[in-house]
Amino acid sequence: MFAALNVLDGQVIGQCQQRHTHVEWLKFLKKIDRQTTRDKALHLIADNYATHKHPVVQAWLDKHPRIHMHFTPTSASWLNMVERFFRDITTQRLRRGVFTSVPELIQAIEGYIDHHNTHPKPFIWTKTARDILQKVIRANSHLSSKQNATLH
Repeated sequence: MFAALNVLDGQVIGQCQQRHTHVEWLKFLKKIDRQTTRDKALHLIADNYATHKHPVVQAWLDKHPRIHMHFTPTSASWLNMVERFFRDITTQRLRRGVFTSVPELIQAIEGYIDHHNTHPKPFIWTKTARDILQKVIRANSHLSSKQNATLH
């Protein structure tokens, strides 16, 4: 599943795909492009998965300058707000469901997105930038010390 979350209003654009290659990613980018107002610049945040940086994707992005890609560092998916949506759909719909086929699962996902979009809520950070950055620094320090301990 690919999903784009508008953090200002909470709306989600989603698309289920069997695979996650650059071909499917490009289809999703085109869907986002079609479903958003043309006069708006779009800043998309994605992980560092190679699919998102494929030369074919990059060539398409070069022809669509209103779309700006930003990539989260490795192991920092929490910086991508759509991950909260993935958590919510997983806990509120997917873990509670029993699906006997892929089409049934896709129908449940699409139904959840439709329901979500009837009453979307914008994402609001509850921590200050300083609090978040301090947490990142602590986490990096902790990871570095663990890596150093395993090297000795």
